[in-house]
Amino acid sequence: MEGQHLPTEIISYILGYLHVTDRREASLVCKSWYEASQEHQFQKNVTFRFPVSTSSLDFIRALARRPRCGLIISHLDGSSLSRQVLVEVGVHLGPRLESLALPGSSITESSLLGLLPHLTGLHKLDLQGLDSLFMSGAFLSRDEHRQQVQHALRNLQELDLSDLRYLSDLSFNRLTSCTPKLRQLALAGCHIAFEFDPYRGCPVGSGSSALVSLRNLLSLLQKQASTLRCLDLSRTSITPESLRSIAQVPGLLLEELSLRGCKELTDYSMEILCKQQNALKKLDLSACTELTSRTVLAVATELKDLHLLTLSQDWKITDKGLAELMSLHCLRTLDLSECLHVSGVDLVKGLSSPQPRAQLETLSLRNCTYIRDAVIYSLTQLLGSNLKELDLTSCVYLTDLSIRAIATYLPALVVLRLGWCKEISDWGLLGMVEPTKDCEPRDKEEDKGPSFTRTFGNMGFFQPPSLPFQEKPRLVTDEDLGAFKEQEGASLLALRGLQELDLSACSKLTDTSITQVLRFPELRHLSLSMLPEISDESLVSVAYHCCSLTSLALSHCPQISDQGMARALPLLHRLQHLYLACCDAITNETLSIISLHCDRLRTLDVSMCKDITVHQVDHLQSRLPFLEKVQCRFVNSADFTMVL
Repeated sequence: MEGQHLPTEIISYILGYLHVTDRREASLVCKSWYEASQEHQFQKNVTFRFPVSTSSLDFIRALARRPRCGLIISHLDGSSLSRQVLVEVGVHLGPRLESLALPGSSITESSLLGLLPHLTGLHKLDLQGLDSLFMSGAFLSRDEHRQQVQHALRNLQELDLSDLRYLSDLSFNRLTSCTPKLRQLALAGCHIAFEFDPYRGCPVGSGSSALVSLRNLLSLLQKQASTLRCLDLSRTSITPESLRSIAQVPGLLLEELSLRGCKELTDYSMEILCKQQNALKKLDLSACTELTSRTVLAVATELKDLHLLTLSQDWKITDKGLAELMSLHCLRTLDLSECLHVSGVDLVKGLSSPQPRAQLETLSLRNCTYIRDAVIYSLTQLLGSNLKELDLTSCVYLTDLSIRAIATYLPALVVLRLGWCKEISDWGLLGMVEPTKDCEPRDKEEDKGPSFTRTFGNMGFFQPPSLPFQEKPRLVTDEDLGAFKEQEGASLLALRGLQELDLSACSKLTDTSITQVLRFPELRHLSLSMLPEISDESLVSVAYHCCSLTSLALSHCPQISDQGMARALPLLHRLQHLYLACCDAITNETLSIISLHCDRLRTLDVSMCKDITVHQVDHLQSRLPFLEKVQCRFVNSADFTMVL
């Protein structure tokens, strides 16, 4: 029986096994396949993103057949075309539109107010960075406009007002008065006046303030305390006193709070927050540089239901408190990236406790340079099959032992980032132990005293001994590969479900391990940038064994050439992002190959490829319909970025 004559239910069932990009391609085969792809199970939470253009008008009209959808429309301005696009959205989608975002736009108040009254089913509104709406201070100043918008936004749950430089008290009050059921509010990067009177013990501010004041923010939190659960105050100048005032709002039970980049916060204010808002499930404290391990202990003591904790770039945090943190049995995600004094020893202690402990699924130790093999060896055994994502980028002292431990004890790993772990070699990826190096005995050499350098003569400066990482590892031979194929050891091949792998700047890796180990049919993101020893052989092998790739980074790989691209690109049908910066052997021929085989490509970086010409880049842009961005700095003496 031919596929197009199968019942729609059967085709839908089959399509359910496909990745979303493959399902989209399959829907173009014939009408019956397209109809099967429109089943309700595939259309939940679907959001369409497009820039303003004449073709977007027909696209909006076509969306009228969908029961529900979301839109992200970019590059709106005051032109007649932009106004027409908004009119079409209101007429054809209206109450069926669930979410609306307008990034990179500059629209007028009249254009938005002409649209909002039609969107009675809107649940999420993103006005991030739309300064043009609030610059005059007259947004929603007319009663009839407020009444219309209030009727439309009465069920709005998520409001994003991030990065608004001109948001005033009046505009803030008018808009939030139209949204009585807010569950999530984002004010990240806004200019908020967190002024607090230390003598009266209360915030200061008035309704006529040119900036949103703490007093008005507290007023909103009090009014919507029964519904508001998520608050984002990242990159604001919030003070410790202001945070304590927010934490103590009567009836407010936050579940998610983001304070990323709030550099004035102190440990004491965080202790008050944890006591008052002990229902928090997600807490982002990244780049709060004054916080110490006191905050970690407060979190471990009070936030028993915490699922996600981000402490990235909190440079004063040490190992102290991390053992107690592992007693939070609900904790699933922990980000300690760039916590420079963390060694991981207390994480191991906490996870070794016989009491109920955290079942981490995501762990980031990026740039934690005190991390050593012994800690990773212990962590992998303790975390086991629960861990799905592990980031060890720039943990520069890790060696092949850590790779073997990861491959042995973390079989469910989906994301693995090992960029800049320069001690990792082919032996580690292959799961083999490097044989002991043959060293010439030194006891037979005559001791001639300290060896002086030619530069300093006899000034007393002698050459230091060679360091272990300066020695080149013994290369893997054909005999070693034969042993690898026969063994049942833990090579990286054991991570069958891997979808993202970063091996950038692991400069000891060669074709030997890349061709034998990188065989992951589900792999979608791969970075092999800055691997000077890999060649076209690795590229072709990766393309053959990792045919699901959507992103491939090969920047600074001098041996990758047009010949390798010609053999690899026809195999990578899903490729959307390709990075080839500083690949000296890449020429215009590769661009021709890309135009023939990479019709899904959205991003291309060919910066500093000396044999690429601007004319060929222009030609490529005309051939690929989905290409959005081309980085071509210093190609053939040119210096520009093309955003399409």
